[in-house]
Amino acid sequence: MPAQLDRLIEEQNKTWQRMQDIQNLAEREARDWTTEERTNWDAAEARLTEVSSDIERLNKMAALDKIDRSQIVTTTGEPADRRGDGAEQTKRYAEAFSTYLRGGMDRLTSEQRNMMMDQQVDLRAMGGNTDIGGGFTVPDEFRNIMTETMKAFGGVFGLADVITTSTGADLNWPTNDDTSNEGEILGENVAAGEQDIQVGGKKLKAYTFSSKQVRLSLQLLQDSAFGLEAWVPKKLGERIGRRAARAWTTGTGVDQPEGITTNAVVGKTGAGGQTTSIIYDDLVDIEHSVDVAYRAGAQYLMHDLMLKVIRKLKDSQQRPLWQPIPAPGFPATINGFTYNIDNSMPVPAASAKSIAFGDFKAGYLIRQVLDVQTLRLVERYAEYLQVAFLGFSRMDGMINDSSAIRLYQHPAS
Repeated sequence: MPAQLDRLIEEQNKTWQRMQDIQNLAEREARDWTTEERTNWDAAEARLTEVSSDIERLNKMAALDKIDRSQIVTTTGEPADRRGDGAEQTKRYAEAFSTYLRGGMDRLTSEQRNMMMDQQVDLRAMGGNTDIGGGFTVPDEFRNIMTETMKAFGGVFGLADVITTSTGADLNWPTNDDTSNEGEILGENVAAGEQDIQVGGKKLKAYTFSSKQVRLSLQLLQDSAFGLEAWVPKKLGERIGRRAARAWTTGTGVDQPEGITTNAVVGKTGAGGQTTSIIYDDLVDIEHSVDVAYRAGAQYLMHDLMLKVIRKLKDSQQRPLWQPIPAPGFPATINGFTYNIDNSMPVPAASAKSIAFGDFKAGYLIRQVLDVQTLRLVERYAEYLQVAFLGFSRMDGMINDSSAIRLYQHPAS
């Protein structure tokens, strides 16, 4: 894969340079583009989009290949394994769970069945309108694969501050903005002054995200060569991650997480007529609408269609704002800042908040409940010789520091 990535990065840079050559030649000669130049530009742009998407896919695959399977630590500092019998018990439960995935409860020994029943969860008791009677807490490795996959497909999930709690009880979380406050220089025999921090508070809940049903044939389940123990959590994680990504960006905050574009502050509104466009000055304005204290760690977040618009922009010195990947291991940038593509963000349109810019680690908080549950459904698809799997993860998200993130909004007309 590294060789393929190197080749794609090289092609991306050459394609981008070809597009710049077309544009620069017309500007030097102070003329409109010829029909041939327009055709060549459009073809190059289409290829650039394909290559950039392929690079993103390869990077995502590389991230999935490097899933960290170490134990997650809860907010109390306790290890993720809380079953109390140590590594041997963890291993035995993982073996029982693997057998359950392939063959159901009937394939388990009496001891394994008891272990599974000890980890059974009534999903209806979680709330969130979950009408599912029972499920099982997944083993540590299954959960870690699923969680890391959710991050790879979950947009803001990989950028925000994520806290993991051992239960799904409501969590009161303090919020504050202290960027306008500063200390002082004390004179001799002068008492230190006071400066209160305006501390607010929000409540983090634990909304239940479902993967929907994933069906597999019995023949595939019975094939020992099929890596079921890795395939199922990845597939469940992909689906939950995609749904969660939409919640982190556009969630209403009512019976669901609070999305970034819902309540973050608009730092710049485009001028009239820019219902699907943006200019260089707008990007400068949105960058400087974020306090300098957060700008060092700031990034752009946008839909791929917004990136397509920005790729055509130049600064006041006629230098392209978008810069392709200079070499493997280095990110592409917009005006010197890295960016992330999340197609859960709004597309360019009238009144749409299509760009978020800021320090998402400081500005957005995601709460995830440690335990992840799964169900194995047999009877529902028995006539098709199929088994379905369902995954559940409980999460919430909110804007944590309102000064850390700003939005670009298109005008209404």
